[in-house]
Amino acid sequence: MAQLTIRTLGELAIFRDGEPQVLPSSRKTRALLAYLVVTRRPHRRDRLCELLWEIPDDPRAALRWSLSKLRPIVNDEETERVVADRERVEFDLTGVSTDIDDIRGQLNTDVLPVKTLEEIARRLDEPFLEGIDLPNQPLFQRWLTAEREDMRELAACVAGWLARHDDVPAKQSLVWAQRWSDADPYSADAAAFLLSSLRRLGEDGEADRLGRTFSERFDKAGIQWPPREGSDRTASGERNVPNERQLLARQTIHFCTATDGVRIAYASVGAGPPLVKAANWLSHLELDWDAPIWSPLFRELAQNHRFVRYDERGNGLSDWDVDELSQSAFVKDLETVVDATGLERFALLGISQGAAVSIEYAVRNPGRVSHLILFGAYAAGWRIGASEETIREREAIMTLTETGWGRDNPAYRQIFSSTFMPSASADELAWFNEFQRNTTSPENATRFLSAFGDIDVRHRLGDIRVPTLVIHSLGDRRIPIETGRDIAASIPNAEFLTLESDGHLLLGREPSSRLFVEAVTEFIARN
Repeated sequence: MAQLTIRTLGELAIFRDGEPQVLPSSRKTRALLAYLVVTRRPHRRDRLCELLWEIPDDPRAALRWSLSKLRPIVNDEETERVVADRERVEFDLTGVSTDIDDIRGQLNTDVLPVKTLEEIARRLDEPFLEGIDLPNQPLFQRWLTAEREDMRELAACVAGWLARHDDVPAKQSLVWAQRWSDADPYSADAAAFLLSSLRRLGEDGEADRLGRTFSERFDKAGIQWPPREGSDRTASGERNVPNERQLLARQTIHFCTATDGVRIAYASVGAGPPLVKAANWLSHLELDWDAPIWSPLFRELAQNHRFVRYDERGNGLSDWDVDELSQSAFVKDLETVVDATGLERFALLGISQGAAVSIEYAVRNPGRVSHLILFGAYAAGWRIGASEETIREREAIMTLTETGWGRDNPAYRQIFSSTFMPSASADELAWFNEFQRNTTSPENATRFLSAFGDIDVRHRLGDIRVPTLVIHSLGDRRIPIETGRDIAASIPNAEFLTLESDGHLLLGREPSSRLFVEAVTEFIARN
């Protein structure tokens, strides 16, 4: 197998067994390669088209053309590195090394010599993916800007390491302390170290001047100044809570195949007691981490658990072109994912219609489910016992969905957003409307709505034999509080908790989101 080396600092470059390769002249083709390599995960073709090509063009044809130009450069007889099917594209990094991976690997140690750190600092001085900017493609440009910010933070970390290195002379330590503070201007630790370095060298006047600057800067930003003793994160070992992008980078995405051949995308992030979230509509393993709705909730759960979740068939990164969308298929998909992860016993979280899937699974597999948590649950779909008026209303919504889901005008999708999250801001609703469009097709959205109407696990509630916590928003407009109360009353020894919220989906900024995480964590620890 030929060894590929990919350089992302400076201009994008590829070397095969040490020999430089000629890259396509198309900037978008090089941007596609960089995005696939750096993100290290599969992407839907539709998402790549939206990321890199203008709507008036034929983006699918442009994507096919770009992939055809990349394959001869990165593939060889033994390895197909550009892996693509009808729905997804990813880059197989087998036998591939990148400069960023090499740097992160070197930094993942407690002791490094000064010369090694200085060489890393020099490499990080080079612009990340220089010349790959696409100003007219805002989604790609936003991603690129965020990646460059990560490189800036990494450079600040290296400068801080050098500033405090025992083998760096005092004068050179001051140089690195200045670079550390410049690279991370809102780090109180960097500022404090720079001031102490100046005073050690007798530069009291400069230290006083800078001290006034820092005091004003941190006061305006609401940052503790001077920093509390022992606040240095590196020295104190204080846990840093990863942000959405960091969690996305740590997340590993895999695929498993259900009994009918449908490929289901699942992901795992975090460490600790396993917590599996049954899929519910809508989800997307990649886009979820940017959500103003549930990403804070997911992020908190991943702090204390190995958090496993997956995209429902017909949705997200799982196969969209599927023959069956039904409660039976949803349960089989959960069984497939759990078996693929190798988990023997785990807590199970079910949200919305995912609660019915979780209930069925828990009854079938009581020895594998340690705890059952249900939020916004319903045991019977909208067709069960419905009046003719209700059925006509739901069928009308399904018709509107099929005709309006894919349109730029979000009026149709607003029907769902306003009941999912009545208190959401305009920006939050706009995000969710766009998220829906990127998550599934109009046809599948309609099929989902129909399938949810047939759910019925009421007869299973009394058979649950695992510790169960039922949580429901008091003002839930999609699934009334009475529904959650009835479920809790029908499950032996179930606990029932209400939240002061009107959302069927919790907004990450509302206090109920934090209370939800605390309740789940405490319930699992106690039982």
